Amino acid sequence: MIRRRTQQFAYYVVSTVAFITSLAPARVTVPDVLSDGMVLQRGAKVPIWGTADPGESITVRFASQTKKTIAGPDGKWRVELSALHASSNPRSLTIVGTNTLEIRYVLVGEVWLVAGQSNMQLTLPETANGEAAAAAADDRLLRLFNVSRKVAFRHAGGPLGQWAPSSPQSVKEFSAAGYYFGAELLRALHVPVGIINASYGGSQAEAWTPIEYLVANPDLRRCVEREKIWNQERPRVQAEYDQKVSEWRAAVEKAKQEGARPPLAPAVPDALREYRIAASIYSGMIEPLVPFAIRGAIWYQGESNEERAQQYGILLPTMISAWRVRWGEGRFPFGIVQLPNYRDPQSEPMDEAWSFLREAQRRTSMSTRNSGLIVTIDLGEAHDIHPKDKLDVGKRMARWALADAYHRKITPSGPMFRVARLQGSKIIVTFTDAGKGLRLRHGDRLEEFAIAGADHEWHWASAEIVGKDRVEVRSQSVPHPVAVRYAFNSNPRNPNLTNDTGLPAAPFRTDDWPDPTDGRR
Repeated sequence: MIRRRTQQFAYYVVSTVAFITSLAPARVTVPDVLSDGMVLQRGAKVPIWGTADPGESITVRFASQTKKTIAGPDGKWRVELSALHASSNPRSLTIVGTNTLEIRYVLVGEVWLVAGQSNMQLTLPETANGEAAAAAADDRLLRLFNVSRKVAFRHAGGPLGQWAPSSPQSVKEFSAAGYYFGAELLRALHVPVGIINASYGGSQAEAWTPIEYLVANPDLRRCVEREKIWNQERPRVQAEYDQKVSEWRAAVEKAKQEGARPPLAPAVPDALREYRIAASIYSGMIEPLVPFAIRGAIWYQGESNEERAQQYGILLPTMISAWRVRWGEGRFPFGIVQLPNYRDPQSEPMDEAWSFLREAQRRTSMSTRNSGLIVTIDLGEAHDIHPKDKLDVGKRMARWALADAYHRKITPSGPMFRVARLQGSKIIVTFTDAGKGLRLRHGDRLEEFAIAGADHEWHWASAEIVGKDRVEVRSQSVPHPVAVRYAFNSNPRNPNLTNDTGLPAAPFRTDDWPDPTDGRR
């Protein structure tokens, strides 16, 4: 009898606590990106949002502004601060509901998102002269927010990220290209700069794209359908992979004993890579940031989509459009870092998927409004997919942003192809972004131009600068040319067309002939 009464009492206590808890007001909360040390975007409406009890009154105060709203039936609330002036004076933003939140050390300036795969993820110490750069990276006006991959995919608890002033400690785990980009902006603009880094090595663009946009396009739907196949084959693939790992570990031990070079670890199959699933990274690493006010975004990705280069020409503009719609800021500036030179140089013009992926990036930058291309055809390494020079990448990112987003009167890049015109046995190529005029970076003649006739056979061509923005291309082997390419091999030997900036011209092709990845979905 005593035991039964004890059980009844325990049940009563648990039930009462649960009932009282259900009646208690929910605490006002905000997403992790709205936190101490953040930078708010100047000169634009700034959303502040979160959750509370349905119908709860919310008051937000910052910089002499007071905004009020009521949480909706789903508990979500949002206000928009009016356009703010840049300020390096740390202030607090307060949010009052049933509880009060104080977000401290808030600055106002310029905010950019940098995203992509491993070359954007590559940290400062992993790059050329990175240790020295990290040691000098001490500036409270440059704030960094590093999105955690582990938290995004629920392999760790805690916040998705934390704002931190640039310091030798904070930059060690931050994107090298992103850090250099932010440092250059700070130097040029003289206002606080916030850089949000969301990058994931080995990722494919479909993982960064909302699912609705993928299923709505027949050319992209296959990206979503692959998950069903992976789910079915995962048990078998996991067993096979475990066996390979076991054999590899044994081989490593044997190599150590024999003083030999250990073998490389087996590659993780796609079926076991959760971040390869369509929309997975968008859901975990991008959506939680929306609608944090940003000036624009820089994208450095494409390596993992090489085998579907043609599809990438559809996928990348779809992703950009989706981000812009979800952010609700209109066509914010979007910079695309074009893939660098990679693999062994070839003696003849080649049709290689790497080149066509670069071309998909270039064409996206030309066809997608308020987008631009950051060319790195001279910054790669033949045998390393992760070139170590990220300082020049960051500087070129900043140069493009200063020209396009901040309307500085500077040439944003090297020359960009505009149009080609047939003139008898010659092709006249006209460029934009010619600056003060086309010129050679080095050498005594232009190289890496190729032309083809109706037979689609490519031949190296002679090329000559014939005007401020024009190049004349011809070849005795092609008396009736119909198309021209420039620096179109994966690793062109000497792409030496430039302008007064000294930056390389972007690789391009004028033809629309099939590429080696056509039809792959």
